[in-house]
Amino acid sequence: MSAGKKIYKFSDIIADPAIRERWEKVRRYFFLRESTYDMSNRCNIRCEGCYYFTGEKQFAAENSDEKSWRQLLQSEKKRGITFVVLAGAEPSLVPALCRACYDVIPLGTIASNGLKPIPEEIDYQIHISVWGNDETSLAIRRAPDMLARQMENYRDDGRAIFVYTFTPENIDEARGVTRMLADYGQKITFNMFSAPVGYSGHLRHTGKSLEKTRQVMGELLFEYPQTVLFSPYNIVAHTNERGLHDLFSCSYPRMNPSTDIGLGRSFRQYRTDLQWDRAAACCVPDTDCDDCRHYAAGSAVVTARMYRHATDPETFSAWLDYVDTYLAVWVRGYQKGSNLCNTFINPPSSI
Repeated sequence: MSAGKKIYKFSDIIADPAIRERWEKVRRYFFLRESTYDMSNRCNIRCEGCYYFTGEKQFAAENSDEKSWRQLLQSEKKRGITFVVLAGAEPSLVPALCRACYDVIPLGTIASNGLKPIPEEIDYQIHISVWGNDETSLAIRRAPDMLARQMENYRDDGRAIFVYTFTPENIDEARGVTRMLADYGQKITFNMFSAPVGYSGHLRHTGKSLEKTRQVMGELLFEYPQTVLFSPYNIVAHTNERGLHDLFSCSYPRMNPSTDIGLGRSFRQYRTDLQWDRAAACCVPDTDCDDCRHYAAGSAVVTARMYRHATDPETFSAWLDYVDTYLAVWVRGYQKGSNLCNTFINPPSSI
């Protein structure tokens, strides 16, 4: 620590009324305990770089019995799980199973490609994946008119959050997509393509593409504050040349051997046969951990490092912005506030 640098107590940091108010707002959600569930091993599209169709999980048998899913979720609830993420290949293909999960644990998010509407009575947040404009989606995802169909399916649907995944090839398209969603009154957040294990194709980020993505994210956040759910610290954390694990030490079991506290003890990633493997358990299985900048991973990895950020008001404000963003993106009904820290700060060291 450099000579003369002020050492803050936590009580000093939250003495600022705006910081205290945001702290009290987000800490009410510290009860959230997540696990994730592959709902289907089928998909109605096939995207380049899809993590689901990498590794062994794609070969798990699909259990389509609603009673079995209800029993699983009931046991998860007893285990202390309060929040579910339904993913897989494509959850919208099995709405009855999604409804069975919702009936037992009503807090959660569904990750979908958005081409098949999810029934309104399943009141989870719905993340709709966007990989560029319709021309790019046709090339990468092999689906025509994808954004137009997604927007039509979720017009005026408060559950919908569009998740734009930046690759080196679609950075310039983000502006047009964001403008279109803003015109439709939709919300958007940002994700980074994180390479699956063994992937070396053209979608993997480089130092140059990370720098350009950071610039464009910042511009869109400034220009569309009512549409873009993000913060400057989200931008810093997810466009850094170092991946999330290198920056923050991943909390998920796959990279965390501890079973004492936190995600190492509670998190499970269930496959379509309702089985799970601790050695492979993370929110985006079969992603190359060194290249992981995924928004879903950051929602747990960054937020779990509160103690590193409670060093001074500016750093803690940036962390609060990140948590506020995470909750607005993932939790139905949570409203994001204005960002407290509007400058880029460096992620604090673990030392």
